[in-house]
Amino acid sequence: MNSKISSTVLSTKLLSPSQKELLLNGNIAFVEYDAIAVEFLSFKWPKNAKNVIFSSKNAIKSLKRNDFASILGEIENCFCVGDSTKALLEKNGQKVTKMCKNASELANFIKKSYKNESFYFFCGNMRRDEIPSISKDSKNTVFEVKTYKTTLKPVKFDRKFDGILFFSPSGVQSFTQENIIDTIPVFCIGDTTASEAKKHTENVIIANTTSIESVIAKAVKTLRNDKN
Repeated sequence: MNSKISSTVLSTKLLSPSQKELLLNGNIAFVEYDAIAVEFLSFKWPKNAKNVIFSSKNAIKSLKRNDFASILGEIENCFCVGDSTKALLEKNGQKVTKMCKNASELANFIKKSYKNESFYFFCGNMRRDEIPSISKDSKNTVFEVKTYKTTLKPVKFDRKFDGILFFSPSGVQSFTQENIIDTIPVFCIGDTTASEAKKHTENVIIANTTSIESVIAKAVKTLRNDKN
């Protein structure tokens, strides 16, 4: 590995050792912190939950913590947002009926493909409005099941970074409570996170896939090219 560090990024999520290596191997230094905290909630499994929707891995993790892991694999129609959410569902034996890159795309698919159906949306307290809008714009019904709570953990940074890595809209909200993004590039895990970031900057770059590794790869490639 070349020991010459060319740039420093801020990660709004604590990274695993292998994820840190991806940055260091790309000659990118980093500062990391958790911009949000997630608390898993207790809840009851709804009766007749034929159609279910997951927009994040946290909702699936909450199922497992509430001893509902055995339910996964038995759901008739499972819809989700993002590659990593799909991968976790499949790892737990659940076949995914439809995966979309963002909540808007999934909501539009359900509106066009289903009528007079009930959907159970397993989500957090800071969920966005796209999935619940299914009830307003179609003859379907959406029941929300709060499975986790997200709390912002804003931190003030008195230094400049060459880039910022964002992994959720709430991460963007947390960072911008105490900091200004200005003109530096921000690297986002998906369209929904990017939409939140675009409220604060035009210099938004979206990863190729909805994974932490893809965000890191996009940052390394972009910052390397900027330095050359």
